[in-house]
Amino acid sequence: MEETLKILVVDDDEVDRMAVRRALTKACVRMELTEVGDGNDAISALENHSYDCVLLDDCLLDQDGLNIIHKLRSSEIKVPVVILTNQGDEQIAVELMKAGATDYLSKSRVTSETLAQILRNAIRLHRAEMKAALANQQLRESHEELLQKNQELEKQRQQIQLQNLKLLEASRLKSQFLATISHELRTPMNAIIGFSQILLRPKFGQLTHQQADMVERILNNSKHLLILLNEVLDFSKLEAEQLELKPEIFDLPKVINTTVGEIRSLAEAKKLSLLVQTNLQNTLVFNDPVRVRQILLNLLSNAVKFTESGGIWVEVKEIPNQVIIIVRDTGIGISPRDFKHIFEAFRQVDQSTTRKYPGTGLGLAIINSLVRMMGGKILLESQLGVGSMFKIELPRQITSPTIAVSTPALNLDGDEIFYSAQNSHQSPSQSSKAPIGYPHIKL
Repeated sequence: MEETLKILVVDDDEVDRMAVRRALTKACVRMELTEVGDGNDAISALENHSYDCVLLDDCLLDQDGLNIIHKLRSSEIKVPVVILTNQGDEQIAVELMKAGATDYLSKSRVTSETLAQILRNAIRLHRAEMKAALANQQLRESHEELLQKNQELEKQRQQIQLQNLKLLEASRLKSQFLATISHELRTPMNAIIGFSQILLRPKFGQLTHQQADMVERILNNSKHLLILLNEVLDFSKLEAEQLELKPEIFDLPKVINTTVGEIRSLAEAKKLSLLVQTNLQNTLVFNDPVRVRQILLNLLSNAVKFTESGGIWVEVKEIPNQVIIIVRDTGIGISPRDFKHIFEAFRQVDQSTTRKYPGTGLGLAIINSLVRMMGGKILLESQLGVGSMFKIELPRQITSPTIAVSTPALNLDGDEIFYSAQNSHQSPSQSSKAPIGYPHIKL
């Protein structure tokens, strides 16, 4: 159904108003028509009622069409205005359109077809402009809202950045504090260990059974505390990126067997079997033997700590350019939900103060950091109540910009190991083979 249009005709000539009325009626335009004879009545009608279109005479007795259009715009009355001009007033109509009129039509050309067409075109154009204006207004509001949100986000970003700087400084101070405390405590702890060992030597006098037992307790607890202090010190250095690897060529099974020997008494005390299986064609690796021992010692210590019955197995094997160290146990196992946290610093499955298994929670975090420094990776498989398996994959030959080796070595086949010229200030003429750099092990 065609909508009913509300139309206002403004003309001081009754004959002209009648002609407009007849043309619209003949064109079968559904409308509510209002007619006024002067500009003041037109302004009053537009201020109090809503119209779809205004048909305005360009020259009224009380005021001209330009003045009426200015009043409409100043009052922010938005309505399409079609100017009805007399013969020869087309230039005036053009000026009125520049001022805001929608279209114009000469009264001499008013027919049902032309008037209805211009009326509908003016209404469609006005509605399209209103939609565009509304869209632009919404766009401006959205833009302003977006700018405001961006400003808020920028403030939040600055606050977060400031907070991050504070956290980094707090972390640095914490690491520095831990390193200082650990270093300061190691000196008296080493003294306690040394004097305890002296007291237990027979040449310094015989102790009663009770006295020897107390000194042994002092010694064992001091060693345990020293291990904890070393863990905190190593972690502080790792966190501050101050720990450097000191690689050298060494026999991997020898280091592994020595480390297993250190932990064997603890396993035997809990009646646990401890087996080592080595399957290496070339036993030499280029790495930091102290840190490799530390990795294995931490894994074995954890295996003994968390295993009440059964056994522990250490397996060493090789794949091209890599060596693999596997430690298995029949301990309490780890829940899958704890896998993602197990290598976090100070993290233990049981965080309570009454936990059964003591420790700093730094062992696995240190292992993970050391393995990453060596360019390797650590894999975990575990099942609650069944046991755990830690698999360490390390390159047979690690590389580091801090490595410097000055003397050649021999591999198992007796071939000489040459050195590359990386990171060296020595000229080729200063060496019969090659300048200081990284050794290349023949596999």
